[in-house]
Amino acid sequence: MARLPRLTLPGYPHHVIQRGNNRQPIVLTDADRQMLLDLIWENARKHQVALHAWVLMDNHFHLLLTPETPGGVPLMMQAIGRRYVRYFNAQHARTGTLWEGRYKSTLVQTERYLLACMAYLDLNPVRAGLVAEPAAYAWSSHRHYIGQSHDRGITPHPLYWSLGNTPFAREVAYADMVRSGLTTQQQEAIVGATLHGWALGEPAFVQELQKLTDRRVSKAKSGRPSLKSPLGEG
Repeated sequence: MARLPRLTLPGYPHHVIQRGNNRQPIVLTDADRQMLLDLIWENARKHQVALHAWVLMDNHFHLLLTPETPGGVPLMMQAIGRRYVRYFNAQHARTGTLWEGRYKSTLVQTERYLLACMAYLDLNPVRAGLVAEPAAYAWSSHRHYIGQSHDRGITPHPLYWSLGNTPFAREVAYADMVRSGLTTQQQEAIVGATLHGWALGEPAFVQELQKLTDRRVSKAKSGRPSLKSPLGEG
């Protein structure tokens, strides 16, 4: 089966995942992490992509992005991937591929899932058992949003500003939201949509999104239509 082209539309948030090949590490030192983060910041600006949230894990990273142009996210990810592999291979005396194929991404319904996606990114290190709480992990945007650091590459989404009328109110509200965690349904929806490239949102959002692209944005119904028996049993 031919793989679908990535679903990329300007003005919509995109959740992006890039994994290491065969689950191998993509960072070995804090210098690697800083280089990867610098490339993310640099290429987000260069390709007119707003970076809302990020988390760097040992063998993959997540980004939450809104591009201004149709090519913003692909060009950004291509530039990051190529330059970081050259750096990493030279730094650690290795050759060959680093990434597990193409990055994966999905469009996100802002009102329904954007803040949940941010919390999902923040909680990645907790789920992995690296820290007990998101604020204890240095390599994500969580500390920026709770007022413990300043991330020069972050562009807060307008929905974040709606959490409170002052910086302190927003920081407290966001910290409380992340602390509350995600429901199983939210987590499964985020993971499933991103890994398969389907739009992440309610049915009405998905239907409206489909009108903007020829690329299928949701999973096709499988199987043949059911036929009713002569006795009326479905």
